[in-house]
Amino acid sequence: MHDIRQIRDNPAAFDTALARRGLSPRANEILAVDENWRELTQALQTSLAARNDASKAIGAAKAQQDDEEANRLMAEVSEYKAKIPALEAEERLALSRLNDLLASIPNLADISVPIGADENENVVIHVRGDIIEQGFEPREHHEIGPALGLDFETAQKVAGARFAYLRGGIARLSRALGQFMLDLHTGEFGYQEVAPPVLVRDEALYGTGQLPKFAEDQFRTTDGRWLIPTAEVSLTNMVRDMILVESELPIRLTALTPCFRSEAGAAGRDTRGMIRQHQFEKVELVSIVRPEDSDAEHERMTSCAEAVLEKLELPFRRMLLCTGDMGFSAQKTFDLEVWLPGQQRYREISSCSNCGDFQARRMNARFRREGEKGTVFVHTLNGSGLAVGRALVAVIENYQKADGSISVPTVLQPYMGGLERITAA
Repeated sequence: MHDIRQIRDNPAAFDTALARRGLSPRANEILAVDENWRELTQALQTSLAARNDASKAIGAAKAQQDDEEANRLMAEVSEYKAKIPALEAEERLALSRLNDLLASIPNLADISVPIGADENENVVIHVRGDIIEQGFEPREHHEIGPALGLDFETAQKVAGARFAYLRGGIARLSRALGQFMLDLHTGEFGYQEVAPPVLVRDEALYGTGQLPKFAEDQFRTTDGRWLIPTAEVSLTNMVRDMILVESELPIRLTALTPCFRSEAGAAGRDTRGMIRQHQFEKVELVSIVRPEDSDAEHERMTSCAEAVLEKLELPFRRMLLCTGDMGFSAQKTFDLEVWLPGQQRYREISSCSNCGDFQARRMNARFRREGEKGTVFVHTLNGSGLAVGRALVAVIENYQKADGSISVPTVLQPYMGGLERITAA
């Protein structure tokens, strides 16, 4: 959500910021809707004040036994009582139009974000890890996986496309990845583990920016709830409608949950394998911080996600997304892309975003500075730490052997009962 006061104060700056994201000017449109709301608000306040004044004057007229004046004032009050409900409805509608308009516009990009149209103009920040020459033609995970317990065929019969069964060693490896990530983020990086709801109400998805614009990307239940596309929704909304104490910040939360996405805009993309599924698991990181701390927290969060890849000994690179490739709620995003030998390319495995106060305004999440009476909107950040399914894909492809087996990364072996290799059943 955008601050209407900032748009009023500097509409040209707002339109310039929109242009950096490749969007048309909107300030004049917003200000026209805002002016209509303010006029209606003023008319409503004037009518309420006049009604109250007239009501008070009735008593004075009766005390002076001025029946004519008292009757006139009572008639005036009756007119206001008939008029005010319609004005209140108009004012509510005008405010709703203004809020809907402000909510439909994506967050403004940080000045450090490069201008670009799409992913081809993202910027490489650094590359980590060595790409190992495997000595044979590496295969993709969906070619190796079926013999090891990665079952797409049965899932197709039971649930349709973009689902998978994990069996045996592969299922245990997936579980090990999730547990390892949670242990790392809670034990070394100070995140608090949360087991959140995976069904949420409209307000929660609105708060983090998935609604109303991206409703088609979500799954909805028959009772009107939504399956979460990421635990970011459940975790970030924990501070919805709250006024926090400054000493409570930063709040750092993590969760391992199933996630659900309709992939409405992904027809024909990554139809084979586990890269883009309707149901998947992800370890999410969320931070709630003071505004002056959010840039440093963004770097910290991204480094926490990188640590997972480093400990798994997977080659990866950090990308700074350009303005045309950022998500709706983000003001700055780092993507981590892991090397997949089977595809001979880097693929996204984590996205860490600083949303500034954009989500906080939608959620009305604030804090009070020590010694001050007023409140300030918090800044929110979220990131994948990591997507478990994509991490499984990366391990399968990077640790594959010529005979079709895969080695278990050293850091995961304690979670696998000491197992060092997964072979065909």
